[in-house]
Amino acid sequence: MASTCRFCVLVVVSVLLLGLSALFAYILLANLANSTLMTDSYGKCIPSTCGNIQNITSPFQLAKDPNPSPCTNSDYHHYNLYCENNLTVLTANGGNYYVQAINYDNFTIRVVDPGFRNNDFSSIPRYSFSIYNISYFKCEKTFLNLELASSSTPVTFFKCEKIVNSSVMRTYNYVEQGNITASDMEDGCRIEWMTLMSKSFLYGKDRNLSYHDIHRALGYGFELQFRFLPRCKLGIYGWLILGAFFQVRSIFGVPFLAALLIYKRRRMHLSMYSSIEDFLQSDNNLSPIRYSYSDIKKMTSRFNEKLGEGGYGTVFKGKLRSGRFVAVKMLEKPKANGQDFISEVATIGRIHHFNMVQLVGYCVEGSKRALIYNFMPNGSLDKYIYCKEGSNPLSCRKMYEISLGVAQGIEYLHRGCDVQILHFDIKPHNILLDENFIPKISDFGLAKLYPVGNTIVSLTAARGTMGYMAPELFYKNIGGVSYKADVYSFGMLLMEMASRRKNLNASIEHSSQIYFPRWVSDQFCMGKEFEMDDATEEENKIIKKMIITALWCIQLKPSDRPSMNKVIEMLEGEFEYLQLPPKLLLCPQQEIPRDNLHVMHNNGNGKCISSSCGGIHNISLIYPFRITNGPHKRNGANQPWYNNVSCVNNLTVLRLYSGKYYVQTIHYENFTIRVVDPGIRSNNFSSVPAIRCPITTSLRFSNCILPPL
Repeated sequence: MASTCRFCVLVVVSVLLLGLSALFAYILLANLANSTLMTDSYGKCIPSTCGNIQNITSPFQLAKDPNPSPCTNSDYHHYNLYCENNLTVLTANGGNYYVQAINYDNFTIRVVDPGFRNNDFSSIPRYSFSIYNISYFKCEKTFLNLELASSSTPVTFFKCEKIVNSSVMRTYNYVEQGNITASDMEDGCRIEWMTLMSKSFLYGKDRNLSYHDIHRALGYGFELQFRFLPRCKLGIYGWLILGAFFQVRSIFGVPFLAALLIYKRRRMHLSMYSSIEDFLQSDNNLSPIRYSYSDIKKMTSRFNEKLGEGGYGTVFKGKLRSGRFVAVKMLEKPKANGQDFISEVATIGRIHHFNMVQLVGYCVEGSKRALIYNFMPNGSLDKYIYCKEGSNPLSCRKMYEISLGVAQGIEYLHRGCDVQILHFDIKPHNILLDENFIPKISDFGLAKLYPVGNTIVSLTAARGTMGYMAPELFYKNIGGVSYKADVYSFGMLLMEMASRRKNLNASIEHSSQIYFPRWVSDQFCMGKEFEMDDATEEENKIIKKMIITALWCIQLKPSDRPSMNKVIEMLEGEFEYLQLPPKLLLCPQQEIPRDNLHVMHNNGNGKCISSSCGGIHNISLIYPFRITNGPHKRNGANQPWYNNVSCVNNLTVLRLYSGKYYVQTIHYENFTIRVVDPGIRSNNFSSVPAIRCPITTSLRFSNCILPPL
C-alpha cells in the first residue's frame, strides 16, 4: 500500500512540473511576440491610412495598397483590410463591414453594418447572424478568426402578429437587446434579423431604450477581438524558449508518460486481483489448497512438460511432493475482471462427483493465476472420437459407457448440488479420461450458479463453443435459457460419439451428409435403416440408441428437449422402446405445427406420410412440400414454412420466381428438387424455354441458414 502511495505522489509531482514548464514557456513566448510586435509597429514604421482610419498596422494590413507600409511585420499572420471609396472595409463571414476604429491597447476593432445610415431610422442591417455564427467572424483568405468582444451584445429584430400581452391581431415590429431564447418568444412572433451593438453605448442609460437609441447604437458599431499569431518563423529568443520547453518536456514528460502507463496497468490488475481475493476470502467452503507461484514452478519443473494449449492458457504436467501427478493450467488471458477464474474455483472447488475432474489447488499471486487438477493420463475425449493419429479407437461399448458417465455428471450439476450449476461448455475437448477411461467433466470457466428452483436464467451474452451452443442463445423467440442449454450441448457431443465424426464436416464424400444430425434425422423419417460399417448387430443397436437420444436432446425448442434425468433413462433403456423424435429443425422459420410432426407408426416402419402426383410419388406432406389443390389438398397448405406445389393435368407444378415449372424429381437425401421449363418438349427440338431459365435446374429446398457451428 505504501509503494502505491509513493507511486501516486510521483505521478502528481510529474504532472505539476510538466504543466508549469509548459505554462512558463507559453507566457514567455506570448509576451515576447507582443512586445516585439508593438516595438516594430510603433517604433520603426509609419502606419497605413484610409479615410478616417489612420493607424492601420500589424496585425492588420491594407490589401492592394499602392504604397505598402514598411512596418508590416512578416513574422506574423495578418488580417486584410480594403480601402473602398475612402472607407476602410473588413471582409468577414461573407460580408463587408465598415471599420470605425482600431484600438491596439485592448486589441479590438470596431465595425458597423453598411446597411445602417445614421440619419435614416428606417435603415436595417444588411447582414443577419444566427446564434451559431455570432460568436466569431471568419476573415477572408486567411485562417485567422476575429472573436466577438465582451463589449458587444446581440440585437434581435422580430415581428409579432399582435401586441405583446394583447389579443389584438396586427403586425408589430420589435427590437430586443441582449440574448434571447426560444422560450422568450411569444406565440405569433418570428425573428427577422440578428445583429450586434456595443455595450459602451448603453452606459448611463436606462434599460428601457427607445428605437432611436438602438438605431444610434447600431450606427456606432460593435467590437471584435483580434489577436497576434506568430508564423512558424521564430527569432533567436523564440528558438531559445522553444528549445528550453522541449528540453523540460523531455526531462519530465517521458518519465511521466511511462509512470502513467505503469500506473494504469497496475490499477487494472489490482482491480482484478482484488475481486479474486475478495471471493477467496469470503468463501470458506473451498477445499482446494492455495499454492504459491514458487510451488507451481517446483511441481512443474519450471514448466518443463506441456500437455496442451488453448484460448484459456497452457496446461503443464506436474508432480506433488506426495508423488501424485497433476495437470497445472496457467491462465494467461484474464477475462471479465477475473470472472473465469472465479467461476472455475466457485463451481469445481465445492463439488465432488465420480464424473467431475477434481480441483486439487490453485494459485493467485500478482499476475500469475493457475488451477491444479488431477492428472488424466488418457487426455481428452476428442482424440478418441475423431480417431486422431496415434490413438487407439475405443469400442462401441466403451464409447457408450463414457456417454452415460458424462450424462450422469451433467445431471449431478443440475440437480445434485445445493445450487443449480450450468456448465455452458460441454464439448469433447472438456471431457477428460482417467487411466480407466472414466469420463471427467472439466473446464468450468463459463459455468454459472443459480438457485435450484430457477427454470429460466438470465445471461448478458451468449457463451459456449460454436457447434455446441444451444439455439436459444441466438433465437430469443423459441424459449428462455435454462439447464436445457447443457442438454443441447450434450446431444451434439453424443451425436459425434455415436457417429465418430464431427457433426459439420464439409469434406465428407456425400454432400447430403455434410451436417450429420439433419441427414440422420431424415433417414429415420424416411424409414431407412442406419448402420455403421463393420459393426455388429448389438453395436448398431447401441449406436441407434445414442443417435435417437441425441436427436431428442438437440431439438430446436428447449421445451421439446428432455431433462438429463430422462436422457439417462433413454440411454439405459432398450432401443426398441424408444420413440423417434420430431423431424429436426434448424431454425425457427422451419417450425411446423405439432400435429404435423413425424411420429412412429404402430407398425414400426417409421415412414413419413407422402402423397403423389403423376410420376412424383414422394411429395412429403410434412415438410417442406404441400399439394395445394385437388383431392390431395391438406389444411394449412399456405403456411410460410411450406413450399407449395400443385397437381395440374397429372403434372406436379412448382411456382418459382413468378414462373411455373414442372417437377421432375425430389431428392430428400441431398435436399434438391429438379424442375424443367414448361416450354421445353422432349421430342420437339424447336421448342424454346417459356421462362428465361436453364432447361433443368436443381434447387436446394432447405432455405434456412444453419445456426452457428
